[in-house]
Amino acid sequence: MKMTDIIRQELMLLPAQATTKKEILDEMVHKLVETGAVDDFDTFRKGIADREESMSTGLGDGIAMPHAKNTAVKKTSVVFAKQPAGVDFDSLDGQPAKLFFMIAAKDDANETHLAILANLSKLLMNKDFIEALTAANTPESVQAVVSLAEASLETEKTEAPEEEVAPTDSDEPYVIAVTACPTGIAHTYMAEDALKNKAKELGVKIKVETDGSEGVKHRLTKEDIDQADGIIVAVGKKVPMGRFSGKRVVERPVADGINKSEELIQTALAGEAPVYHGSSDEETDTADEPSESGGAFSLQSVYNDLMSGVSNMLPFVIAGGIMLALSFLMEGFVGSDSPIFVGLNEIGSAAFSFLIPVLAGYIATSIGGKPAIVSGFAGGALAVSADAGFLGGLVAGFLAGYVTLFVMRALRKMPKNLAGLRTILLYPILTLFITGLLMYYLFGPIFASINIAMLNFLETLGTGNQVLLGAILGGMMAIDMGGPVNKAAYAFSIGIFTDTGDGRFMAAVMVGGMIPPLAIALASVLFKDKFTEVQKQSALTNFILGLSFITEGAIPFAAADPLRVIISSAIGSAVGGGLSQLWLTSVPAPHGGIFTMLALGDNRLMLMLAVLIGTVISTIILGFWKKPVEEQMASGTI
Repeated sequence: MKMTDIIRQELMLLPAQATTKKEILDEMVHKLVETGAVDDFDTFRKGIADREESMSTGLGDGIAMPHAKNTAVKKTSVVFAKQPAGVDFDSLDGQPAKLFFMIAAKDDANETHLAILANLSKLLMNKDFIEALTAANTPESVQAVVSLAEASLETEKTEAPEEEVAPTDSDEPYVIAVTACPTGIAHTYMAEDALKNKAKELGVKIKVETDGSEGVKHRLTKEDIDQADGIIVAVGKKVPMGRFSGKRVVERPVADGINKSEELIQTALAGEAPVYHGSSDEETDTADEPSESGGAFSLQSVYNDLMSGVSNMLPFVIAGGIMLALSFLMEGFVGSDSPIFVGLNEIGSAAFSFLIPVLAGYIATSIGGKPAIVSGFAGGALAVSADAGFLGGLVAGFLAGYVTLFVMRALRKMPKNLAGLRTILLYPILTLFITGLLMYYLFGPIFASINIAMLNFLETLGTGNQVLLGAILGGMMAIDMGGPVNKAAYAFSIGIFTDTGDGRFMAAVMVGGMIPPLAIALASVLFKDKFTEVQKQSALTNFILGLSFITEGAIPFAAADPLRVIISSAIGSAVGGGLSQLWLTSVPAPHGGIFTMLALGDNRLMLMLAVLIGTVISTIILGFWKKPVEEQMASGTI
């Protein structure tokens, strides 16, 4: 298969009509849908949006390469578009983009397709290729340029095979590098090529390991690492790092590999990079590795570690909560002494008993890798036994993680023949001993006191303060609809609920989380001229999702029209959350939506009314604010 089989003439926009980043992305996705390469606009467009959110694909020098790999793609394809006037694409160099390549890769794309896409990524680093494309103004001339460049690339591969082993008798400096990006399609290979080209200019030998969709290529060997004069890791995802333990490593985003290749090489050779501290015996198992920062403390690393704990805790919350809800529902029919009620209640309680240990265990593992798992879970259990609650669990997780890093660094110079003993014996015993002592005698009692004080404060909140807190929690549920702000509100309410059994704030977040999808569904019925036929059909499912407390149903609509959808949803959710507290409602279960509310909620009529009022408010704001479909099409927003 040739590159021209993927960059087809019917997929070219010469020129594109769009003048904004959103418009050019929409226009290119529509082209994929029109030609049958993609069968679901919303699914693929969301994949593109998610990729842009993680890191802009505006590469600089007037080039943008948006890409996604998902189930909506039926035929691996590339849309090529030109916009001579330029589009502000949040490019890495701040300059407008004029040439656009949108890659649509099948979810099960084979090695041939992925190799072709990797070749395209490398070609975009060739200035002659870019100049030729800029001059080409017809689909035929573009394909001719691509075909000629592909032939030249294959010739170069044949005539100059890559260096696969470390040099043994050369005076040239030797640098090794790893490149990887979240999707493994574009930036991975562009960073590889940029580093190789710059190394050639500087007279430096280099070997680059790529961790892309094709898998790991040109894997670095122990000999490479031992002989390297400098090490560069330019990545946007987790890669094995333990093999570099004790070495100076330049760790940067993959975009720096493309745009700051000379700086990275010079820094690596100058010996100015920090020493990476990790476990050298864990070099091939990324699940055992410490977090990407190598234990370096930063707000981003703290957030990532916290989210690791929360995301792993949520299945226990949801499954255990629903089982408890079922038990309370059955209690009304069979009585509290029935084996049915007792069994369901014990099952749900068993899942709930793991919440804080799981939270702490996975926070610790995110920081210190698998060696931290014992001390993390045990620290969480000690937090429970000390009545330190949710806050104590958070402290236990971070404490266990950083204690593990300390122990690993302290033992890194042990003889290699004792490495196995270190992993299976010393790490778990020492980390458990230190974490356990600190939790049992120091942090457990401290945070038990803090937890009790906080709960006492919440109990003394006046009605006005309680309503305000309910409004804040409800609004937070709608801000990012399943993202970190949403999870923060949910985690706070879960903490109160697990510590006290008080479901007041659980009611606020449940009401707030139900309103966004319900409002979108209702708006699609009442304001039909504001939604396309496809949007109206998909919006109806949000009635079910909203009633079930699945806020994520609103995400596709928020992605397409973030300002209107998010603001209208947040206002309605804040009103609903506040009303739930004003009317003294409560939900004694962490999930289930309307089904839990009707079966178990306190002051159920007021709960339903809070949901209804919030939904109507959001619906009215969104319905009147949103433009009719004809105006949206005229302005290019759909």
